[in-house]
Amino acid sequence: MESLLQDFVFAQITTYILVFCRVGTVMMLMPGVGDSFIPPNIRILLAVAFTAILSPAVQGYLPEITNNQIFIWLIITEILTGFFIGTIARIFMAALDTAGMLIGMNVGLGSAMIFNPQMAGQGSAIGAFLSIVGAVLLFTTDLHHMLIYGMVDSYQTFPVGGGILDMAGGMAATISRAVTDSFAIGFYMSLPFMVVSLFLYIAMGVLGRLMPQIQVFVLALPIQIMLGLTVLMMSLSTMMLFWLNHYDEAIQVFFQKI
Repeated sequence: MESLLQDFVFAQITTYILVFCRVGTVMMLMPGVGDSFIPPNIRILLAVAFTAILSPAVQGYLPEITNNQIFIWLIITEILTGFFIGTIARIFMAALDTAGMLIGMNVGLGSAMIFNPQMAGQGSAIGAFLSIVGAVLLFTTDLHHMLIYGMVDSYQTFPVGGGILDMAGGMAATISRAVTDSFAIGFYMSLPFMVVSLFLYIAMGVLGRLMPQIQVFVLALPIQIMLGLTVLMMSLSTMMLFWLNHYDEAIQVFFQKI
């Protein structure tokens, strides 16, 4: 009876540790929860809570552990799998920072650099603004539920102990495709500002040829900033809806068809 109880407790502990390795790594990188402005102890507590909830649901996907070497190897593979899932979710958040950088360059605010809490580094002021708005919309529209569903479904896509080294090539290709799609989303979001900036440069070029005595640069910069902020005010809701739709589609595709 004592041996049976020990085996049961050992199975529960190993299950919790393996689930925590994957879930905890995802929670450290997941947009919103895994941002730098969230204290690490809060993230760890959330990971512990999610692990306690998900462990009974995914226990059937875990293999039987026969020795310590296998257990250590499973821990390493689970951390790598969680890092991959969290990185995919984070890459598509970077589309907002890319869009903000391109918008800033085209509205005369390219040198206005501030700390971006979403990217945990320096970025454009507009990129930081869009990143914070995107994180708020993720929770407002319940898109963070999609990330949690993808985390649970990953046990079917990436079985525990299923040979992560054999899937390394597919993971690298997936990350490369995600980076490409993320940059394309950011580029399309900034396209209206590029068009407005192009027409402004053409107009200022013509004005400079017609009236050479005018300091075109001094005149153009305030107009460029004013037009850029006006376009941002008029197109912000459309831009964020465009990003939300593509983020939802991308998460579904990359979490279900990897």
